[in-house]
Amino acid sequence: MKILVCISNVPDTTTKIKLVNNNSGYDKTGVQWIINPWDELALTRALLLKEEQGSPITEISVINVGTKDTEPTLRKALAVGADDAIRVDAEAKDAYYVAAQIAEVVKNNGYDIVLCGIESSDYNGSAVGGMLSELLDVPSVSSVSGLFIEDGKVKLNREIDGGTQVLATETPFVAIVQKGIALDPRIPAMRGIMMARKKPLVVLPPADIEALTEYIDYEMPQAKSACKMIDEDNAGDMIRLLHEEAKAI
Repeated sequence: MKILVCISNVPDTTTKIKLVNNNSGYDKTGVQWIINPWDELALTRALLLKEEQGSPITEISVINVGTKDTEPTLRKALAVGADDAIRVDAEAKDAYYVAAQIAEVVKNNGYDIVLCGIESSDYNGSAVGGMLSELLDVPSVSSVSGLFIEDGKVKLNREIDGGTQVLATETPFVAIVQKGIALDPRIPAMRGIMMARKKPLVVLPPADIEALTEYIDYEMPQAKSACKMIDEDNAGDMIRLLHEEAKAI
């Protein structure tokens, strides 16, 4: 059984973004790039499944649609424990473009399980996983917080209002995972970092696919207003501010 984990290359969440070129892009100078946190947890869960005694998992691959700049992120995924990596040599133009490029690779390699993070921490689109399943014409399960293989059958947990839903599905399928799929992301050890240099990282040309959207410009969020301190005896002022300024009541 083969697992493919989709990897997004995103700025570290502490990165301060500076817009350039009339707000049509952002300055990448000094940006620390990381594996998208939800994708990192998906990879961790895949590795844990493979390490279980008698596991049917034989291979774990990671894939990214991006330029050469994303290769250090893929190498980190290899250092964590992935067996091989694939980079589709193209700029990730929009969600459809990314999903369609990944779909072309999956069709030619026969993966049993495809794991996608529920969203990327930069654009927060939450669209690639669902699009991918449609393009592949395979089932998808969203908001997955648990993935298990028992007696050769796949079981999935989903968090729902008031409890947890347990599902079973046949392979192949796409799982769109969220927090809870793994407790903590796996950190690469020195041995893993050294081994990652010898693991295959295949670069594929992009398929002839057109993006459906384009980004015109960006806008920074408004700065938060200063905090207002209210005396504990002035409940009336607090109610007025909540009503007139915060629009909370």
